[in-house]
Amino acid sequence: MRRTLLTILGLAACLALAVALGSMHRSSLVAAQAAPTPGDGYNIHVTAPHLVNGKVMGPYHHYCKVVAPDPQIVCLIFDNTDPNAMLTQVEYIMAKSLTRPSVSLKDWNKLWHDHAVEIAGGRVQVLDLPPDKAKEVADTVAKTDGIIYSFDFTGKLPNGTVTHAQAVGHKPLSAKEYAESKK
Repeated sequence: MRRTLLTILGLAACLALAVALGSMHRSSLVAAQAAPTPGDGYNIHVTAPHLVNGKVMGPYHHYCKVVAPDPQIVCLIFDNTDPNAMLTQVEYIMAKSLTRPSVSLKDWNKLWHDHAVEIAGGRVQVLDLPPDKAKEVADTVAKTDGIIYSFDFTGKLPNGTVTHAQAVGHKPLSAKEYAESKK
């Protein structure tokens, strides 16, 4: 009888320990999932075509996050909305007050584009937001310039080549226009 009682108590203790460890493990997982990461917040969904290696392609699905209020925005860009879609481009969207004084005219004309021009062209669509919020996003982005890094693939494999895609409506600026835009 005593042996049976000790066995039952031992099993109860093991069961209690297992339950406690399971609880701690679940709590750790919940805590780990709740901790913010740099990947959080890429939830502004925008589509736009790009000029890639001289060809109009897309529309591409941009999932964007505001990282600073002036604004500075980063977009992860995919060819489609499949949950397992491969990241194919990254766009940095920076306030004109940051780019125009710091980027040379030659580099700006080659690598950057004015989002006011792109948005005015009607090719940019802000998705998953009510119309008033979508307009607010577009109005904010219209005050920025963008630079797109496009990752080249051979079949399904990235091949190590990075090119710069361009906005379809990109308009190079003259020296006078660029100087004026710095003010």
